[in-house]
Amino acid sequence: MPPPLSYGRQTIDDDDVAAVAQAMRAPQLTCGPLVDRFEQALAAYTGAPHASVCANGTAALHLAYAGLGIGEGDEIITSPLTFSATAAAAYYVGATVRIADVDARTGNLSVQSVEALVTKRTRAIVPVHLGGQPADLDELTRLARARKLYVIEDACHALGATYRGRRIGAGDSDAVVFSFHPLKNITTGEGGAILTRDARVKQRIDRMRHHGIERDPTRFDETPAGPWVYEVQELGWNYRLPDINCALGLSQLAKLDRFLDARRTIVGWYREELPRAFGVDGGVQAPAELADRESAHHLFAVAIDFPRFGTTRAQVMAQLAKAGVGTQVHYIPLLHHPLHASRCPGERARPRPGADLYYARTLSLPLYPALTRDDVIHVVTELRLALGVSR
Repeated sequence: MPPPLSYGRQTIDDDDVAAVAQAMRAPQLTCGPLVDRFEQALAAYTGAPHASVCANGTAALHLAYAGLGIGEGDEIITSPLTFSATAAAAYYVGATVRIADVDARTGNLSVQSVEALVTKRTRAIVPVHLGGQPADLDELTRLARARKLYVIEDACHALGATYRGRRIGAGDSDAVVFSFHPLKNITTGEGGAILTRDARVKQRIDRMRHHGIERDPTRFDETPAGPWVYEVQELGWNYRLPDINCALGLSQLAKLDRFLDARRTIVGWYREELPRAFGVDGGVQAPAELADRESAHHLFAVAIDFPRFGTTRAQVMAQLAKAGVGTQVHYIPLLHHPLHASRCPGERARPRPGADLYYARTLSLPLYPALTRDDVIHVVTELRLALGVSR
């Protein structure tokens, strides 16, 4: 049997290890020059005016909400198909969350369902680029601007994705958030980033990630008594990303295009093998591809009609695990979790047919740059067996 395959895995090379080792010998392990270098490299790669790095993707969401002034009494509108942090970070700043529906093909926000939820308290629309495929940004941005709302992209899956000819991060959104968790397209071990268009928002985010401390005397409230003086100007957090992590990030970012090419190749193999195994309409469908955008392919989430095969997702996942194929579900809808159900009691009764259908069918298969074509054939073969399809 081939070695076990996880649904995702980091790619760490010798040059990554060398970059981290070099950073560990530097005078500053944190708050040093590699932070600025990583931020500048991210901004240059994405086409964003400003980038701020931080401890993780959850911290990035928290800083984005807080940096834009979202707080008590405000609402955001987001997707039901996302990791908990998209909503939880709004709770951190005292905001409430409205949960829209999604397009059942892509799992991304339905513009019409978002529009129906806008109220006088709404401050931001937060699209999630599920699996790395961009949401309908132009349409959502037009809606937001007409209602004087922020657009904050949860792009934790989408570093390197493109939308209508521009990279995610280069558009008109007020903030774009990335994660550098080990299973993302590049990793810093743990880490995150916020891209912004407004220099003042970046200044505030940078201050809040470091306890609310301001060190620039030109922005002090009082004349400093000496060179040692700094001011704590607002409530902040310790959300810094150390130089050690930034060293890994710089090394990984230099290889991102290669990683993306590998992911596209692997996705191409899946798109060839799945119809061979199940037919064009055989109850197992590859993720939808839209002509005006290119996914970063963080996930390869197939849609499976489990009742058609007389089985359940749990049974299929268990059988695949026995065969050495790791899978996952992205995501359990937010309102299935006790925290979000209790925080959003008025949201539970509203039907979300798109999200329900997507969740009922989705299963993420292994996808990371080290996979070979033989690995993909193995995954598809074992999926056929798990679904009871004869050879």
